[in-house]
Amino acid sequence: MHRYRADVVIAGGGLAGIVTAWELLEHGSSVLLIDQDRRERFGGLARESFGGVHLIGTPQQRRLGLRDSPELAWRDWESCAAWPAGGEHWPRQWARRYCERSLPWIYEFLHARGIRFLPAVNWPERGWERPGNSLPRWHVAWGTGHEIACRCIHALEEHPRAGGLQLLFEHEVTALVKQAGRVVGVTGRDLPEDSGFEARCEHVVIASGGIGGGDLETIRRHWPPDLAGPPAVLLNGAHRFGDGRLHRRVADAGGRLTHLDRHWLYAAGVHHPARRVPHDGLSLVPPRSALWFDALGRRIGPRPLVPYTDTRHLVKTILEQPGQYSWQVLNWKIAIRELAVSGCDYMEAFRHKKRLLLLKSLLLGNRALVRRLMAECPEDVVTAGSLEELTAKMNERSLGECRVDCERMRRDIEAYDQQIERGPAFFNDEQLRWLVQFRAYRPDRLRTCKFQKILDRRAFPLIAIREFILTRKSLGGIQTDLDSRVLDADGEPIAGLYAVGEAAGFGGGGIHGRGSLEGTFLGSCVLTARAAGRSIGTGSAT
Repeated sequence: MHRYRADVVIAGGGLAGIVTAWELLEHGSSVLLIDQDRRERFGGLARESFGGVHLIGTPQQRRLGLRDSPELAWRDWESCAAWPAGGEHWPRQWARRYCERSLPWIYEFLHARGIRFLPAVNWPERGWERPGNSLPRWHVAWGTGHEIACRCIHALEEHPRAGGLQLLFEHEVTALVKQAGRVVGVTGRDLPEDSGFEARCEHVVIASGGIGGGDLETIRRHWPPDLAGPPAVLLNGAHRFGDGRLHRRVADAGGRLTHLDRHWLYAAGVHHPARRVPHDGLSLVPPRSALWFDALGRRIGPRPLVPYTDTRHLVKTILEQPGQYSWQVLNWKIAIRELAVSGCDYMEAFRHKKRLLLLKSLLLGNRALVRRLMAECPEDVVTAGSLEELTAKMNERSLGECRVDCERMRRDIEAYDQQIERGPAFFNDEQLRWLVQFRAYRPDRLRTCKFQKILDRRAFPLIAIREFILTRKSLGGIQTDLDSRVLDADGEPIAGLYAVGEAAGFGGGGIHGRGSLEGTFLGSCVLTARAAGRSIGTGSAT
């Protein structure tokens, strides 16, 4: 049995755990950070992400002439969250704090670590059935989430008080130690040595991520009641060690878990070629000019699905279709202009900060990305020189009794193409109306085709992408107050116990409510971590 001692033990080495450790060192605390993964994966899921952060009132927004404010952001957040009237006190408090402090607590913190954001602010989650982002707020880090994680790790390990930091990798925390009503440490396993360890401390911070990445059956058991499903094929886009084990240990210690049936799912998942975990998934950024079809080859409607509007609406609608998976149909010209991947490994220009490559892809299209997806994901990405050939290949990949009707698909595509021929003044198709709006915002115009027809032979080959629902984030979790202290069933803090990041539902056990304005995940990791570090370091509650 190995024994350790520190002022604070942090269970989890993702972004939230890293920032908590840095904040604690700032206040003079000694820290033991324990992570189940290997050293080279330090940084967790943030390290693999695209690196988009939801920020309000930034210099990038002002340079684009965007007049944002915490009040406007809070109104949008409330709309997207769809909280019940008067309910969910702590999630609301955390969301308001995010809107009020995103600039000093998140943007300025990351900027001070050397992280820079691209000048073009993106505008996802604009809203569908209810308003979403009134303005663009999704700031992409130059270098993606990999840069965010590595910069924060460097700041932690090079901190002037880094002598008070211990890092344990490939160590699994399995239990909390509680004495006289206070959490005073953790126990667990040293995985390489297959031996036990114990760590004693004054405070324990849970930063272990969500509940379903390590076991999709956990998500199936906690499926959102207002969504059909879960589907037969569910892809895993979460962290492999986010299995909810420490959530259960917190509950054993008296902590309250809330909204475990709320998840942030994506509609455009394909099988990851690396197959790192069972049902490993890769999340695509779906092209706005592609047409979305169900498993029978019928364009989903009557209102078509439109990316960048409401991700939860996309997921909900697809789960109501036959087979509970979908096809996006497009062509080469649309794909090289609009198709992207929500992760750092495939977005090479962003990940490796290659300005010329980024400029080339904006001007000429990201041919390398599309070719790579064709080569590495052949079971989900098919190409053809005619619609008959395309649907034949789609049917080779159809699941169950679902089969694509070529003639039905042709009628839907031709009806769409004919509207493009008539011109914008006669657009009756809601997707085309959205494309007009997308192209009115200058940064989006660069990445959106100008009303490209699908069956335009000059834009061939045709492409069809089979897409599945993909897990990503747990929107619920351990309930916390504004100091990230874990609360019991009576709403009272449990002495010595804190939770941050995804483990805490990104704040309060569910800061997002039912939806997300995007980019609020990485931002909330920083926000909740800094709150925990300050509260512990100063010894005083907010």
